[in-house]
Amino acid sequence: MSESLNVGMIGYAFMGAAHSHAWRTAPRFFDLPLAPRMTALAGRDPERVAAAASKLGWESSETDWRRLIERDDIDLIDICVPGNLHAEIAIAALEAGKHVLCEKPLANSVEEAEQMTAVAEAAKAKGALAMCGFSYRRTPALSLAKRLVESGALGPIRHVRAQYLQDWLTDENAPLTWRLDKSKSGSGSLGDIGAHIIDAAQWVAGSPITGVSAILETFVKERPVGGDFVGLGGVGGADGPKGPVTVDDAALFTARFAGTAENPGGAVGVFEATRFALGRKNAMRLELNGTKGSLAFDFEDMNSLWFYDAEDGPNAGFRRIQATEPEHPYTGNWWPVGHGLGYEHAFTHQVVDLVGAIAKGEQPTPSFADALRVQKVLAAVEASAADDSRWTAI
Repeated sequence: MSESLNVGMIGYAFMGAAHSHAWRTAPRFFDLPLAPRMTALAGRDPERVAAAASKLGWESSETDWRRLIERDDIDLIDICVPGNLHAEIAIAALEAGKHVLCEKPLANSVEEAEQMTAVAEAAKAKGALAMCGFSYRRTPALSLAKRLVESGALGPIRHVRAQYLQDWLTDENAPLTWRLDKSKSGSGSLGDIGAHIIDAAQWVAGSPITGVSAILETFVKERPVGGDFVGLGGVGGADGPKGPVTVDDAALFTARFAGTAENPGGAVGVFEATRFALGRKNAMRLELNGTKGSLAFDFEDMNSLWFYDAEDGPNAGFRRIQATEPEHPYTGNWWPVGHGLGYEHAFTHQVVDLVGAIAKGEQPTPSFADALRVQKVLAAVEASAADDSRWTAI
């Protein structure tokens, strides 16, 4: 690697730490065509952003994201801030000729996502490329599922089942963080974790969702303001002032996928996203049933993919594929067979794919257009839920 790719990142909390780890790690395990350089980290508080830059491995810090974009020594802007800031930052960066990696969901509205996509298309013609960070695509077992579907191993897809189950909000005294404020997050479990299973389902199945019928539920209407932030949920207090929760706690919907030549009616889907499933820490699950076989994935057992082949006859059953072989996606650059990977590796693989695409001048995926399709599903779910679960076309 001789030529550098100078990265400027905005935000340094949960996602910022994950992205920082990826930028540090990717060139040490993969032979990249460009050398990522962690040039600058941006945040509002001078002391905190400087401390985060030192801890996470960034060379310098800024307190204004606009100055970061203006810097001549920055080639790529990595956006790891709440969704209400995505559009303004991404558009400014692309118009300044910077590549962009933007966390999911792409925006807080379809209108913002459409504007971002249009700007990304215009920037692409001038050599600036944009990608949205749906990192679960880079989990080796889920990438292997995509390969199996593309190979025809499942036949035409009939059913898609997707769940994302967490429990970090079950404590009613967990504090009112930005993730529970619709003006900042756009939505609750729907956009935070539901966006991941929408993207994964459409990507693995190879077919877009065309319509939904949905319900949204907020179980805890008010939460303590403030409190120490710990992990995702934090620690609040029962006796302090409370503020309104303005997002959903749970999202459930049925869906229909676009038809194909082999299955003109299209697959049907069932989706569930909640942060109130006690005992489920990060159960991001996907199951597809086709005419020839089925597959199932659960991120809480992330190195495994379960596959059923109907051609195995009367003794057929789901068999476990341990996705750690060198032939499986991404795994050949890591540990010996059977030595599993973790949550952070998907972000490293994201960097690998993004840097490779930039070096070739090719559109990285998921593109902003891919993320816009997810945004339209999110909007349709909200519209359906607001209208007594009316069927809502995408």
